Amino acid sequence: MFSYVFQGWEQHLTKEIPDTEVVVFAYNRPELLARLLRSLRDNAVPRIHAFSDGPRTPADVDAVSQVRDLLRGIDWCQVVITERPTNMGLGRSVRSGVTEILSQYEAAIVFEDDLVCVPGTYRYLTAAMDHYREDSRVMSVTAWTHPWITPRGLQGQPYFDGKGECWAWGAWARSWDGMHLPPLELMKRCQEQGIDPELYGFDMPIMAEEAERRNTWAIGWWYLHLLRGGLCLRPPHSMVEHIGWDSGTTATPTMMGWANPPLRPAPLPPENWPEPVEHSDCVPLWRRAIGEKKEPTQCS
Repeated sequence: MFSYVFQGWEQHLTKEIPDTEVVVFAYNRPELLARLLRSLRDNAVPRIHAFSDGPRTPADVDAVSQVRDLLRGIDWCQVVITERPTNMGLGRSVRSGVTEILSQYEAAIVFEDDLVCVPGTYRYLTAAMDHYREDSRVMSVTAWTHPWITPRGLQGQPYFDGKGECWAWGAWARSWDGMHLPPLELMKRCQEQGIDPELYGFDMPIMAEEAERRNTWAIGWWYLHLLRGGLCLRPPHSMVEHIGWDSGTTATPTMMGWANPPLRPAPLPPENWPEPVEHSDCVPLWRRAIGEKKEPTQCS
């Protein structure tokens, strides 16, 4: 448990916030994982549950071994390591790993190995998850946003979006329930309820159709938000960045344009968290950012 201090114009507030479990998914990129772990150390993360996927081919054995050496070498916080004997691929690894952790804990914050966050990120996300833990309208929180999809005039305050996130995100066991369903089934249920499957971009149905073949998971998370009318809390500016753009192994090679400007320091958790209502600019901003029908955006 840690405390944060909020300094406002008229108030000085100190609040104890319970720790939230941190989950890390890694495969064969030790250089990127090392950067993520340094950023988590700088955030004073108290405990990590790490899932290390097994090698897909003999050529991956050495890199996977280096990844596991890095995880075993963590001496600055508690760490629980699951070393997969075979290769599950990212989608299955994330779905099964998050399900396992949320069967034991109320909430978790998830990082993949190609992300890095600024100091204060863990504190911010943990404070948000503590505040909204019993509010069923809120399904997730995230440290990521982007100028293309961030509404104007936020004045340093977070905002709610109806689209979930797959980069540096947190969820509760209550909100993860349902992720065992295939993305196409979740999309079908949305359609049956009259929800536009392309609400946040034309690429969503395409990603749902390709999810099994590509072994991805995030599109199901997005449709689960839509199906339940759930919301994702986003910060006023990004606290995390994808660092796998030029690694040659990133799962998102078509998304170079989504690189963020240089990260700024994490904002302090707000004195008054916003009411869970989606910002009216979210849908048009997403649709404009995704653009016309062309090669679809890819996410994990």
